[in-house]
Amino acid sequence: MKFYLEITLLPNPEVGVNFLWSKVFQQIHLGLVEMQDNQRQVPIGLSFPEYVIGDKYSLLGSKLRLFANDEAMLKQFDTAKWLARLSDYVHSTSIRPVPEKIIGYAIYQREQPKTNPERLARRYAKRHGVDFDTALNGLVDLKSTEKPLNADFKIQFRYCEMTKKNIASPFIRLKSMSSEQTFCLWIKKIPADTQSSATYFSSYGLSAVSSVPEF
Repeated sequence: MKFYLEITLLPNPEVGVNFLWSKVFQQIHLGLVEMQDNQRQVPIGLSFPEYVIGDKYSLLGSKLRLFANDEAMLKQFDTAKWLARLSDYVHSTSIRPVPEKIIGYAIYQREQPKTNPERLARRYAKRHGVDFDTALNGLVDLKSTEKPLNADFKIQFRYCEMTKKNIASPFIRLKSMSSEQTFCLWIKKIPADTQSSATYFSSYGLSAVSSVPEF
């Protein structure tokens, strides 16, 4: 990744940084969706230079970087267009070459807990043709596959009563464009030794394999 621009969030006493992350990232996501190819991949990756994860707290900081292999891609994205409504709360730099001296590379990927009740309820609602609230709060019947129970034996439970898995990674609250439901986008950082040959990312600017430079 040879070029980047940096966005700084400007919270104030009335507008907190977490609220700003939700609004800014939603707009960045919408812009990246428009750049998807046939495989739903985009040529722009994101990093969070103030990312911190620890035992007691984790945070994304207040800065976001957009990376691309060529300047034209970042110009095409047009950050000013997507953040126009938030111009009083963000500062965006011009497009710049990545510095020659960097401190390393990192992969920023989405982390999805399999035991997240809301996520499981959304999947159940889609499969069974019911609304989200019914799937989350109503009794759900699941056939047991455990022996020696009879195959017709059913287990009843409510997704809303499930224990949530604790995830250390910081997250951003977003709204699904398809279901209009709010969800948490957990973001996990993995240090990498080199720049990966793959430079394609999801519509969230994240990837399980593609790294971006750190500086």
